[in-house]
Amino acid sequence: MDVDMTAEQVLMTIQQLNAAGESLNKKKVKKSHPQLMRSALHYFPDWDHAIERSVM
Repeated sequence: MDVDMTAEQVLMTIQQLNAAGESLNKKKVKKSHPQLMRSALHYFPDWDHAIERSVM
């Protein structure tokens, strides 16, 4: 799996998408930001866990 983002970058990007009002729906993010999804699933057990960690 090719991962170009760090865990910190994943969390920051999720925060930025959320602040911009973009949907954090897994299917939508997978389609619009595939690198983010690949990286998130590399560092976290699942997408929901990555979202939870980004708001801590």
